[in-house]
Amino acid sequence: MEPLPPWLMFVALFGAILAGLPVAYSLIVVSLLFGLPLFGSHLGQQFYGRFYEVASNYTLAAVPLFIFMGVMLERSGIAERLFNAMQLWLGRLPGGLAVAVIAMCAIFAASTGIIGAVEVVVGLMAIAPMLRYGYSKDLISGTICAGGSLGTLIPPSVLVVIYAGVGSVSVGDLFAGVLIPGLLTVTLFILYIMLRCWLRPQDGPPLSKSDVEIPLGRKLAVTVSALVPATLLVTAVLGSILAGIASPTEAAAVGALGAMILTMLYGRFNLEILGEVAHKTVTLNAMILLIVVGGMMFSSVFIVGGGNQLVRDIVEAAGLSATAMMMLFLFIIIISGFVLDWVTIVLICIPIFTPMLRDAGVDLVWFAVMAIVAIQTSYLTPPMAPTIFYLRAIAPREISYGHMARGVMPFVGILVIVLVIVGLVPATATYLPFVLFGF
Repeated sequence: MEPLPPWLMFVALFGAILAGLPVAYSLIVVSLLFGLPLFGSHLGQQFYGRFYEVASNYTLAAVPLFIFMGVMLERSGIAERLFNAMQLWLGRLPGGLAVAVIAMCAIFAASTGIIGAVEVVVGLMAIAPMLRYGYSKDLISGTICAGGSLGTLIPPSVLVVIYAGVGSVSVGDLFAGVLIPGLLTVTLFILYIMLRCWLRPQDGPPLSKSDVEIPLGRKLAVTVSALVPATLLVTAVLGSILAGIASPTEAAAVGALGAMILTMLYGRFNLEILGEVAHKTVTLNAMILLIVVGGMMFSSVFIVGGGNQLVRDIVEAAGLSATAMMMLFLFIIIISGFVLDWVTIVLICIPIFTPMLRDAGVDLVWFAVMAIVAIQTSYLTPPMAPTIFYLRAIAPREISYGHMARGVMPFVGILVIVLVIVGLVPATATYLPFVLFGF
């Protein structure tokens, strides 16, 4: 049986996904169909090697621990405390509630790294008061979706851990590399909201004085009870990685323990909560790692079948410089984000792109940061935008899909601006890794 052209794998994959087959099963089925002519009776042995590679990858061991930390924090009540604190300090600004949502999402994302948990919790708290104050429905939608997507870019991000595992990049370097672009993204999100609501006050009026004027002592108490525990947890997890004290897996274990202790201190911990958190952790981890296995199977079949050489021949035939090649790869990632989830994009594209980028002398940390920013757009771009799906599950009927699709587009534009800035100023991605690790 003659091997099929490797480019047909993508046609088959898109066909399977559009037919409704889950992404993980689509990857595995396509890999089996295209791998059989290549490996014959050794197919099982070949794919067992992929399973073993995932199961024995020490870096990926951090994934379930980060998931546990995020899910436990979701149940701790810290989100409500953070939102109340941000509302008190930022509510009088133009678009104050929306600004509070972005600021709270940034802090919560730094504590969890899980997008769905952040968006659902924040959305359930923020939608009602924003509607009550007459906020534009597309601004409500865009703000909550964009804030929820920050878990991609702000460490500790599960995406960063997965990318580092398949992209030949240190997790510590990548966590340091995404810090400045992450802060830049949050800043630009807030500036956009404030500028829009300053020019069009009806889109996001500030809160009334009576809603935010409370005694200073009480305001400080609310702020300290919300910010100090979250700050200590982020410092313990991220600080230990960046300081070289702990590996990502060890830091994730500290974070998981810290989340449990924080939940106990807030009086929310019991055996029922622990059981629910453990069940959700296992479910999410199994889903992600099954896609990881399927993606590694897919990329290995594609590479062995001549896919790498095919892409290399196309790039060489086009006479692309290193810069043009990076732009092409980033464009492919952004376009893929319209129809594929982030795990699939990372596991299919990065193993193909990385060898060519390395041969061209491209800084892999710099490209990785740009790729992660590009992947973040996949959370916001319809039709397969996970953040919109999360929001649709919790939003009232008066907020339509149209409001959501329109609302996310300015934030997608901001992410493109961040991508351009990182591309033009590589130090935004490479300075902190160099200072901290001297890579």
